[in-house]
Amino acid sequence: MPPAELNLARYGVLLESETDFAGWRDAARRLALNEVRPEDISWHVAAGSGRPPSDLPAVPDGVQLVVPRDFIEHAETAFCHSDPSRFAFLYRMLWRLRTEPKLLAIASDPDTRRLEAMEKAVRRDSHKTHAFVRFRKIGDGDEERYVAWFEPDHFIVERNADFFVRRFTGMRWTILTPYASADWDGERLAIGPGAAKGDAPDQDDTEALWRTYFENIFNPARLKVKAMQKEMPKKYWRNLPEASLIPELIAGADKAATEMIARMPTTPAPHHAKVQAKHWPKREPTQAPGDTEASSISELREAAKGCRRCPLWRDATQTVFGEGPDDAKVIFVGEQPGDQEDLAGKPFVGPAGKVFDAILDDAGVDRQKVYVTNAVKHFKFEPRGKRRIHSKPNAGEVQACRWWIDREFALIKPDLAVALGATAALSLLGKAIPVTRMRGKVIEREDGLRVFITIHPSFILRIQEAAEKDAERERFLTDMRQVKRLMTT
Repeated sequence: MPPAELNLARYGVLLESETDFAGWRDAARRLALNEVRPEDISWHVAAGSGRPPSDLPAVPDGVQLVVPRDFIEHAETAFCHSDPSRFAFLYRMLWRLRTEPKLLAIASDPDTRRLEAMEKAVRRDSHKTHAFVRFRKIGDGDEERYVAWFEPDHFIVERNADFFVRRFTGMRWTILTPYASADWDGERLAIGPGAAKGDAPDQDDTEALWRTYFENIFNPARLKVKAMQKEMPKKYWRNLPEASLIPELIAGADKAATEMIARMPTTPAPHHAKVQAKHWPKREPTQAPGDTEASSISELREAAKGCRRCPLWRDATQTVFGEGPDDAKVIFVGEQPGDQEDLAGKPFVGPAGKVFDAILDDAGVDRQKVYVTNAVKHFKFEPRGKRRIHSKPNAGEVQACRWWIDREFALIKPDLAVALGATAALSLLGKAIPVTRMRGKVIEREDGLRVFITIHPSFILRIQEAAEKDAERERFLTDMRQVKRLMTT
């Protein structure tokens, strides 16, 4: 670093790396407590290993730095942005927050808007990393490992390495990027220096299988080219084995969509009809279910197979009961099963369920440790041609199904419930709740159960405009991160 550059400011801070947030935080605290103004500091990243010494003032005795608690979380995310002026910008935000504690709530403030934009860019880059990293196998037997090359826009390798550890714990892998690498040997995660694309393998034998898979899951009826290119920008195509198929799939989308609609089933598959006939004879029950109390979730699930508490059982394929551990600390409650859930007999396995799973993963919430269920256990629909279209359950149907919800909660005894949408809120609270206004709020019931209010993930799927869909996904991700924090309190 040229000495003349440091002479322009009273203090020069040298950070260990582009992601040395701990070093920035320590230096910012020292400088702010000594009343060093933003324009009197120059921030730099040092070449070489180890954090170099910086000539910084000591922390004064008896003085504390007070800033809003959530600023650190915002700053830690924005710190991963590639903007070289981010160190100075974040210090300026810190400087202002000392005298403007409500700054982060002022949406019209240019600095607040800039911080939000930087955070969004980093989160979006993280999402793209999760979606577009492609591993290639090298070696066999004890030498087997998987290597991926990726080119992120921001400094997000360290931030996202744990995601890949959780997802690919059982395999040894390395992710190479131009500025850093992440290596997992099955037991230890290591962050190393950047690499070149030539350091990664070109292709492996599994890529033909991956292209076949991609070709078969491609849905031409839902193709929106501009939206697809926004979600999968062309800059990523050169590293994706399936990208070579995209032009041809786009060109034949109209014809493929017509053929797909013609093949669409009108009713559940025949084996489901046999199951329905066996378990649910088309007759009025002589008594309501629930006369015998179940002592476990498995017993309750078995009892629910014969539910006749409302007329919805007549047309549905089967009861779709809740799923998850009997001792879950949190229960997520949706509205009702959809078409795919009705056929599979499992909750949250359709398109909305896939969105739900992905965002839970991004938020660090383990789906295997939570219980998911619905306010109504049977699929309510209207036949429309060859399709079954979701129809919202009414208050009477929700009330009838509260018998099952109440017993699920009584057996599991969760610390927290998450109401995914208005129907779930009605079921849990016994009254209509304006979800838009109450979103992100926690309501405590008379029995002490905390109920967190948010949208149903299907709402995200119904948004057509790509930018608006991205924004809503980010809001739902923020909600799920709040749920994770509530799970530990």
